[in-house]
Amino acid sequence: MPDENADVLLVERRPGGIVVLTLNDPGRRNAMSDEMTAAWKAAIEEIAADAQVRCVVLTGAGSAFSSGGDLSWLADTNAVAVPALRDQMLAFYRTWLMIRDLEVPTIAAVNGHAVGAGMCLALACDLRYAASGAELLAPFAALGLHPGMAATWLLPEVAGLPLAREMLLAGRVLTGDEAASHGLVNRAVPRDDVLAEALAVAGRIAAQGPVATRLTKVALSNGGHPDMESALRWESLAQPVTMSSADMLEGLAAQRERRAPRFTGE
Repeated sequence: MPDENADVLLVERRPGGIVVLTLNDPGRRNAMSDEMTAAWKAAIEEIAADAQVRCVVLTGAGSAFSSGGDLSWLADTNAVAVPALRDQMLAFYRTWLMIRDLEVPTIAAVNGHAVGAGMCLALACDLRYAASGAELLAPFAALGLHPGMAATWLLPEVAGLPLAREMLLAGRVLTGDEAASHGLVNRAVPRDDVLAEALAVAGRIAAQGPVATRLTKVALSNGGHPDMESALRWESLAQPVTMSSADMLEGLAAQRERRAPRFTGE
């Protein structure tokens, strides 16, 4: 894993193909600075190229998950032309949303407040487990800003338009418990248990057949298939791919022998 800028992004490999990414700038509540963005890009690119990775868990150091984009430069943006700002913001969004393109499942362990782009980063993951008292909010309009980081896509995709409108237009703040009740996160747990909960789920994912898991993630991406016929066409191709794999034979043998399967991804 990359050493450059490693102090603001910790990358830990755990047994079974699980990688834990920790946003590590607690003094700035894990704001997504230029330094952290560069470290993120390098780490995600390396994870994407590693066939041994089976699941990625993302969390934050300290009391926050992420306070979002580093806003210290905002006061100077009035002097910058819109085309240049557009290019800058688009590169920022696309870099952080690279996690959405990983073929393996991703889990956000939302240990504390997730604000603006930080909340969107959690929404870009496949699964989310949050501290009960963590706050999730998207206060773009309160700063006079239009939402960014795909907030206008991710919030409706995950939790539906009514909640997206309330959060983006009225500035509603949700606790982890409230977020769970609205489907914004999968489950809320005590703060000290958030990472353990996410790692337990990651362990179950990593124990599944990796080819089947990757293909299933593709099937569910971007809101899933547009209709049932599209789903049937995809499944009629993807399921035979797994039926011809050594992993399926191993899975059947393990079930027959009442033991844990030893999947290899072949």
